[in-house]
Amino acid sequence: MFYQMTLEQFIKLMEDPRFYALFMAMAIWSIIWKGFALWRASKNHQKVWFIVLLGVNTVGILEILYLFYFSKKKDKNLLR
Repeated sequence: MFYQMTLEQFIKLMEDPRFYALFMAMAIWSIIWKGFALWRASKNHQKVWFIVLLGVNTVGILEILYLFYFSKKKDKNLLR
């Protein structure tokens, strides 16, 4: 696999347009989710989550978990 590649094989892989397209798609995917998650963390005044989301790169996995599970707002009507 990747750990058994020679330098020449690795360079050949990096020059493959499919690899470049996959890399760019993953980068765009990650930036979009990170942007939404950082925006919501700042809007909810969650400084710890903002710092964690900013510093940890998980290709969108942590950001998606934060958006759909950890950042749920409490219903304001229940507090009355």
